[in-house]
Amino acid sequence: MMATGASLAAVQSGKSYLDSLKHLPENIREIRPVFLFSAPALAKNIRKGIEKGIRDKGPLVERLFNHALRIAYRYNGIGWNRGKGTKLFLKPLYKLYDIILFKKIRSSFGGRLEFFIGGAALLDIELQKFFYAIGIPMLQGYGLTEASPVISSNVLKRHKLGTSGNIVKPLDLKIVDEDGNTLPAGQKGEIIIRGENVMKGYWKNEKATRETIREGWLHTGDMGYVDEDGFLYVLGRFKSLLISDDGEKYSPEGIEETITDRSPFIDQMMLYNNQNRYTVALLVPNAEALGKWAERNNISLSESKGLETVLQEIGSVIDQYKPGGKDDGLFPSRWLPAAVAILDEPFTADNKLLNSLGKMVRTKVVAYHQDKIAYLYTPEAKSFVNPVNIEAIKHIFNINKLQ
Repeated sequence: MMATGASLAAVQSGKSYLDSLKHLPENIREIRPVFLFSAPALAKNIRKGIEKGIRDKGPLVERLFNHALRIAYRYNGIGWNRGKGTKLFLKPLYKLYDIILFKKIRSSFGGRLEFFIGGAALLDIELQKFFYAIGIPMLQGYGLTEASPVISSNVLKRHKLGTSGNIVKPLDLKIVDEDGNTLPAGQKGEIIIRGENVMKGYWKNEKATRETIREGWLHTGDMGYVDEDGFLYVLGRFKSLLISDDGEKYSPEGIEETITDRSPFIDQMMLYNNQNRYTVALLVPNAEALGKWAERNNISLSESKGLETVLQEIGSVIDQYKPGGKDDGLFPSRWLPAAVAILDEPFTADNKLLNSLGKMVRTKVVAYHQDKIAYLYTPEAKSFVNPVNIEAIKHIFNINKLQ
C-alpha cells in the first residue's frame, strides 16, 4: 500500500462492528474505493442491500437478475476455469447482462471498485460467486496476526474461488499430521509456516510461545490442505472442529454458512458435537421472514398448530441437506444436526457471543447455552416440535397466551 502510494479509509465507527456497517453505503459513495478489505459479515450486508434493491424494482427485474446470475455462475465457474471449454459460448450473453444489469450495480459502489479482499473468517463460495457475477471478484486470503499477518491470497490474475489462494513468497508452508509428519498435496492436516514474517513470540508468555512456535515453525491451529495447483484450502480451527464419538473430526463452518446464507428463515446457527453420538445445533430464526411466510400462507401464530407449522418449516430447511433431501450429499449426514434448539436471543457482541469482527465465540456459546445443549441429547429433543422450542418460538413472536 505504501509502495504504490495508496490511500486507506475506514468505515465510520458505530457502537459495534455490525452497527458500523450501517454507514457503509454512505462511506463508499464518499471514498469511491478501488478495492475493499471485507469480513464476511460486511459482504453479506452488501449482498442483502443489492438483492433488496432488485426486489424493489418488481418481479420482472428480479427474474431477469436471477437469470443473469445463473448465466454468470456458469460462465465464471470457480475463476480458475472462467470462460474455458463450452463456457466460452456464454460470453456474449454474460457481457450483455453485464451492460444492462451488473454495470449499474457496480456504479452504486462509486464506479471504481474492482475487487474485494476477504478475510477474518471463512467465505462461503456462494457469496464469492455472487460478487464475481456482478463484476467485483471477492478474493479470499488467509493469515494470522502472528504472521504479520498475510500467509496466502488469491489475486486478480490467479485465483480459485473456495480457496485462500497461493502462498506469499518468500514463505515456507507445510501441512502436517498430529505427529508432525509432512503430508502430500490433497491431504488434510495442520497448517504450519516458517518465514521472516513470523513473530518472535507472545509478550511475556514463554509457555504460549513454545507451544505455538516449534523448531522455527509457527503452528497456526488451523486445518487445511494444498491442492495440486498450489492453492491453499483452509477448513477451520482445530478448536472449533466437531468430534464424533469414534474420534472423526469435521469443520462445521461450511455447513453453518451454507444453511444460514441460503435460508431467509435462519439468521445464525452453531453446530455442536464433542465426542457425542450425534451432532446438534443451536439456531436463531429470522422472526420477520417467518412472520411474513406465515401471513402469506394464512397461518395463525396465535394458535398452537400455527407455531408447530412454523417450527416444521424451519426443520424442513435443515432436512433438505439430509438423505432424501434436494441437497442430499452436499455434506456428510453425520455432521448435520439430529436435534435443534431454537434460541430466542441472538448471538451478539453485547452478550459476548460474537467477537468484534462478528464471529461466533464457540466456547462462550457452549457455556452460555450448556443447559440447552444437554437437553438436545434427550429423546424428547429429537422432535423439532418439542416443548422447549415451542416456548422459544412463542417468546420470539411475543405470544403470551395461546387460544
